[in-house]
Amino acid sequence: MEKVLVQVRVPAINETYDMFIPQTMLAYEVLELMKKVINNLTKGRFEVKETGILCFADSGSIVNINLSVTELGIHNGSKLMLI
Repeated sequence: MEKVLVQVRVPAINETYDMFIPQTMLAYEVLELMKKVINNLTKGRFEVKETGILCFADSGSIVNINLSVTELGIHNGSKLMLI
């Protein structure tokens, strides 16, 4: 399984994380995975809620959660933001 290394900014806790995500994974799965991982890394400081938005950090455009990482054009070095 091919993975890409992305940078994820989380403004709610003013932190940034580097994460490997599978290219074939759908964005809604990536979003759920990121929320759980960041919650664990912050020992609960980042609360896992049902809602959450994943967007491209450079443009601010919201990620279509129904597309795969590859279909979205996410690649090594992409910068995302979890709101």
